[in-house]
Amino acid sequence: MLRNVFTKTLWDARRSLLGWMIGTAAVAMMYASFYPQLANGAMEEAMKSFPQSMKDAFRLNDMTSAAGYLGANTFGIIVPLLALFFGASTGARAIAGDEESGQLDLLLAHPVSRARLLLERFAALAAGSVVISAAVLGALLLIRPAAKLTGVSAGQLAAQCVNLALLAVFFGALAICAGSAAGRRGLVFGATAVIGVLAYAMNSFGPQLGLEWAQKLSPFYYYIGGDPLRNGFQWGDAGVLAGASAVLVCAGLLTFTRRDINT
Repeated sequence: MLRNVFTKTLWDARRSLLGWMIGTAAVAMMYASFYPQLANGAMEEAMKSFPQSMKDAFRLNDMTSAAGYLGANTFGIIVPLLALFFGASTGARAIAGDEESGQLDLLLAHPVSRARLLLERFAALAAGSVVISAAVLGALLLIRPAAKLTGVSAGQLAAQCVNLALLAVFFGALAICAGSAAGRRGLVFGATAVIGVLAYAMNSFGPQLGLEWAQKLSPFYYYIGGDPLRNGFQWGDAGVLAGASAVLVCAGLLTFTRRDINT
């Protein structure tokens, strides 16, 4: 089992991964299930007094359609932030967690290279992200008829969930890259989470601050900016998230293979 870092990582994290999967799917299902109570225009009427800049920032301009509601509520705030924290916590644990606890040198004493350790830990993180996103998709498809979400097709939901998985992978890759250099789990998690929250704010408030160019530096722009819930798969946006993750993993790999490990 130790020779296969990928499967051992998934096995060791099975309980936490199950918790993330059930918790994220349950949150998505809960918020999506409120749509029938809000689809009659009551919410939109209540928000007429909201400043237009706030409605633009939080995607509140169309709360009567299923795509508009899910984009503003379920996939707009709650679920992507859960994906951010899953990626940050799992990525911080991948390298920095073992190094901080003193177990990393014991792992590397086995016939496992640093490059293989990092890549297989990243692969396990990516697999976990896919499992969580698949659980969200399954939960929403399950309640789709009862919650009157049929205005969003199964393919459009799948497109948004693919971007959700890629968002978690991106922040996981960022945490792995930082952990490859720092070797301190708490610091890596905190830094990644702060960057994630700032990136979310940049995507939401950049246009209101006259910083439209800054919005395109945020991974959240590529996660939801193409509106997959209306337009389906946005392969260009998905490619940006995947490519940025690959660059971060490569940077972490170069750093990790060249520096001395804290013991």
